[in-house]
Amino acid sequence: MTSPASTVFRTPIPLRWSDLDAFNHVNNARYLTFLEQARIEWFQTIGEDWVTEDAAPVVASATLNFKRPIEYPASVFVELFTERLGTTSVVIGHRIVAEDGSLHCDGNVVAVWIERHGGKPTPLPAAVRRASELLLPA
Repeated sequence: MTSPASTVFRTPIPLRWSDLDAFNHVNNARYLTFLEQARIEWFQTIGEDWVTEDAAPVVASATLNFKRPIEYPASVFVELFTERLGTTSVVIGHRIVAEDGSLHCDGNVVAVWIERHGGKPTPLPAAVRRASELLLPA
């Protein structure tokens, strides 16, 4: 994983009681939900269509490196940045951090835009490409 860009998309993730396991930690599977929520929030800031009747993103790969558990109660944030930009895909780096900046998890997700009816990769929407370029490392 590369270092995050100087510009990242950062959003708070409120913890819910249902996120916890029997040890009062956030269940590892919930991290994927947190990352999905952050990606959707980022895509919604683009201001243009990022999903249409013809094309939509799918997660082709997800990598999570768990660094330390999230214990309830906590204030956590997801930070997103672009690791790599392709023709039909974008590798979105992510970090889940505490309010003090300590790292709970890092990794990346490969999002590929596909034709909804044929399932074949299709070029990234122009708005997604522009937004992703803003989050590339300097």
